[in-house]
Amino acid sequence: RLQEVGAFLGGLRHMGPREFLSLLWSLLFGMSVPAAACPASCQCTERNGLSVVQCVSRNLERIPPDLPRDTAVLLLSSNQITHVPHHAFRDLRYLQELDLSSNAIESVDGGAFLGLSDSLLTLDLSNNHIQAVPKEVFAQLHAKISLSNNPWHCECTLQEVLRELRLDPDTVNEVMCHSAVQEQYAGKPLIQVLDSGINFCNFHHKTTDVAMFVTMFGWFSMVIAYVIYYVRHNQEDARRHLEYLKSLPAGQELLSTALN
Repeated sequence: RLQEVGAFLGGLRHMGPREFLSLLWSLLFGMSVPAAACPASCQCTERNGLSVVQCVSRNLERIPPDLPRDTAVLLLSSNQITHVPHHAFRDLRYLQELDLSSNAIESVDGGAFLGLSDSLLTLDLSNNHIQAVPKEVFAQLHAKISLSNNPWHCECTLQEVLRELRLDPDTVNEVMCHSAVQEQYAGKPLIQVLDSGINFCNFHHKTTDVAMFVTMFGWFSMVIAYVIYYVRHNQEDARRHLEYLKSLPAGQELLSTALN
């Protein structure tokens, strides 16, 4: 053993700088990087050769940090998570299934799912408290997505978001308008409303136009009111001045002279 080590070290002495750097590079990148340990609040197993991280019903209020990088299935359902932050799953390049259903999620950042476009196959956000999402939140995702049983506010941005999605066909009719820019569509399945030809973006523009018209009319009315007030005020001043002139001792003569 000692002779082998001595021979190895002797070989290093006779190596040139390039050979030594090449050997060092091979040693560094030939070593496997250990995966992160399983979070204490979760259970890590394997399913059909895939790494599964199960964190179901653990009263979690946020997504666990430092999840194993080889995670393929991440189950976070039935917790108390309220927010999905930017780059929440940035290091999970092999993630195929993400279940965030039955939480208390109210907001999802625009970059929450960045880095998952090449791997993610299914995303479940059903049974949460989501009313709206940023337009770019699902950009470039090819996953089958479930958004059912959320209190959605149906308006232009949501319509544009859904246009780019591959919704789960089994739950697509459960994406309901809890509220809407037009109240008559509240309580109806969003997809049915859109399939009937309704365009929420047109309502948005019409609402904006009406608001601008009302604002302009208000300013115009204020200007007219001020002009009327100004004219009447000047007339009243002129009348008072005329009465003052009449009250002077030589008022009649002055008035006659002024009029002639």
